[in-house]
Amino acid sequence: MSSQTAATSTDAAARAVAPAGDEGVERAIDALVDRLHLEEKTALVVGASLWATAPVERLGLEPVVMSDGPVGVRDPEGRGTSAMLPAPSALAATWDVDLARRAGALFAAEARRHGVDMVLAPQVNLQRTPVGGRHFECYSEDPHLTAEVAVALVTAAQERGVGMCVKHYVANDSETDRTRYLARVDERTLRELYLAPFERLVAAGAWSVMGAYSGVDDGRVAAPALEHRPLLTGVLKEEWGFDGLVVSDWVATRSVAPAVRGGLDLQMPGPDGPWGDGLLDAVRSGAVDAADLDDKVRRLLRLAHRVGRLPLPGVDAAPAAHAPVDAVPLLRELVARSVVVLKDDTGLVPLADGPAGAPLRVALLGAHAVEPFFQGGGSSFVVPDRLTHPADALRDALPAGSVVDVVAGSRVLRNPPALNLSRCTDPVTGAPGVRVELLGADGTVRRAGTRTAWDGWCADVGPDDATLRLTARVRTDEPGTHELGVGTVGVHRVRVDGRPASAADVVAREDVILASAHNHPVAATLAVEGGADGALLEAELQVVHPVGYDRFVRGALVHRLPGPSAEDELAAAAAAARAADVAVVVVGTTPEVESEGYDRVDLALPGTQDALVRRVLAANPRTVVVVNAGAPVLLPWYDDAPAVLWAWLPGQEAGTGLADVLTGVTEPSGRLPWTLPASAEAVPVPHAVPVGGVVDYAERLDVGYRAWERRSDAGPAPAPAAPFGHGLGWTTWEHESAVPLPADDDRGTGDVVVRVTVRNTGVRAGREVVQVYVVPPAGTAAADPARPVRWLGGFAVVDAAPGERATVDVRVPRRALQTWDTATGGWTTPPGTYRLVVSRSVRDPRLDVEVDVPPGPLPTTP
Repeated sequence: MSSQTAATSTDAAARAVAPAGDEGVERAIDALVDRLHLEEKTALVVGASLWATAPVERLGLEPVVMSDGPVGVRDPEGRGTSAMLPAPSALAATWDVDLARRAGALFAAEARRHGVDMVLAPQVNLQRTPVGGRHFECYSEDPHLTAEVAVALVTAAQERGVGMCVKHYVANDSETDRTRYLARVDERTLRELYLAPFERLVAAGAWSVMGAYSGVDDGRVAAPALEHRPLLTGVLKEEWGFDGLVVSDWVATRSVAPAVRGGLDLQMPGPDGPWGDGLLDAVRSGAVDAADLDDKVRRLLRLAHRVGRLPLPGVDAAPAAHAPVDAVPLLRELVARSVVVLKDDTGLVPLADGPAGAPLRVALLGAHAVEPFFQGGGSSFVVPDRLTHPADALRDALPAGSVVDVVAGSRVLRNPPALNLSRCTDPVTGAPGVRVELLGADGTVRRAGTRTAWDGWCADVGPDDATLRLTARVRTDEPGTHELGVGTVGVHRVRVDGRPASAADVVAREDVILASAHNHPVAATLAVEGGADGALLEAELQVVHPVGYDRFVRGALVHRLPGPSAEDELAAAAAAARAADVAVVVVGTTPEVESEGYDRVDLALPGTQDALVRRVLAANPRTVVVVNAGAPVLLPWYDDAPAVLWAWLPGQEAGTGLADVLTGVTEPSGRLPWTLPASAEAVPVPHAVPVGGVVDYAERLDVGYRAWERRSDAGPAPAPAAPFGHGLGWTTWEHESAVPLPADDDRGTGDVVVRVTVRNTGVRAGREVVQVYVVPPAGTAAADPARPVRWLGGFAVVDAAPGERATVDVRVPRRALQTWDTATGGWTTPPGTYRLVVSRSVRDPRLDVEVDVPPGPLPTTP
């Protein structure tokens, strides 16, 4: 399949319209609202299906089609493949807003390719705790870095006529009990941290915001996010002037009138659910004000017009023609640029400079070297256009005559591998494959057949189907112990050779989707000894009928064959390392660890991976460890490893991007967008388990590196393995000068600009991320003890050849110097002398300048 995707591939792109706020647009929309019947209005604010809104043909209104999008735009019909981007944390690790804009252009191109008008991304919640299940879907633990990357991506996509739905509003930063918990966050913390990225995106013109599953207790009102009127209506719509559409997270709407009054505009999906079943009657009875309904309809029509699904009389459409986006080279560059060199004590990276030079023997080791963890679990999942693997890419990139030996060497998954259906026969007919029978509630077989392909899912079920029965005779003729079983959700019975392996009587509904339990069910297995007769696998599985979603059956058939022991695998990896010129060990997390729907139970690498690294380091001192994970993990061997690279969840170009780094094609210029802890005990927010239904944000403003810095300033404290902003690249830098520029009063922002000159002192061309941290005036600790001791104020990337100087202006927005005053309900800038510290990371200061802030009011533009 071609990797070329065009941003103008559908009629909708050609009909993209002028920016919001146009008086002609608003008059035309008002006129359409007046022409709509009440029944049409209530239908418009409820999804017509899982992914689309309702049309009104007589007005020329077409459905607005949506799809998930944090790592790519999934085909809403489930039929096509997509460009698979690296995880959002990887994009943030580039600290490159230009690259984020290019990613936004790719999102738009992919959306048009799949007939999607609005992408449900980006996720701008903060990485409050490293155990958060969707940590990899977020950008950073810092609100400014999050906002800068998100604004660049969203504006680039929307300039091309594709809407982006910013999520999840607000303080939905963990997954445990996510549909039930209240996030208890004080007003100042909300304003300065968790609301900050949303505020920036609204100021930049975001077209849609998604409300969260969870609730918020801001000290004044405690309510589900979709019913929290002070936050949804008061802050978002009235104070910030948001004129876009507030969309519910899927099946998050719990009420009619409270959600209407709260500020929700569109219930998704539909057409059933609380609004589908009760909104029309609520308006007729007066429980819901007709004016509130009209406002929601107006917002839906405005979005439809923006994405080209509603032509308006007398309003000219703005052209939305943009150059095509070639996905593969962009994603390959993004993967390489995102890689963070945590350490390289002996200069191992790159292993070679392209295809020239002497051949190498490389031992490529680890389960993730064989099959990388390409993308996290949950709703962000896409079927990729292609996948590249490290071994193939390295063999292509290394000098001629090089050898790449691949050994898994470790076990990482709890579940056994998928059952190969070529081993199966239908026990009734004897035909190859697995027997599938659909039963009604009375146990009557309604349909039956033999399938030679089974991916663990069945969506071809009807409204009256209750149970799916799977039976297969599985060939187990290899000597030794086999493991057989099924992973599922809901009511089930699983037997192996007549012996019960698993059973449950709890009916699964939409809750298993909201908890992502259906994506990664733990398989119950039984051991059987190999023999000529094989083993009989039987499973009776519930047909799940979830509200708002399509019916399905989940049945992951698994089979682990006899094979070498864990010790044998480790020994084979060590032997390959000893025979190699250099060893590359790839370790990481798995979809069982990092996924939507649940939080992590610890920060350890799963399986035998730590043992693998130690064995390889002992066998070959020339070892590079590559970490294939989205969120922090503990690296107990970190001090002993000469080189460690963090390679994220890299998407489809995992192999080519890593090969470009290891062979000198592209500098791994990433910097950590979060803090890597050295121990679990030192993590400031170690878990996200609600207590009494509440997740208490007791740390207040000290999130992520801010907490590490406060503890460090207070006295001896555990240091992280690597601090926020850290990354070495493959060259060295001298920071020569930093000077504050005169205030740019013509913009009226009150921003501070620091002009920084750096010099590349290494032997390779490279990229530096110039970071500026704000240190508040002396005496702040006594006057305002809650204020952090330092925080990111601004950053910029700069490229330079060896020996070359480069100068860059780093803008520190005035908001970076401000605090939220709860007494007055507004922003204030405490006066005094602020230090702006030019750094390579939060713990690697190089230069600093002082800026005096006088007392008195200053602009408050975010």
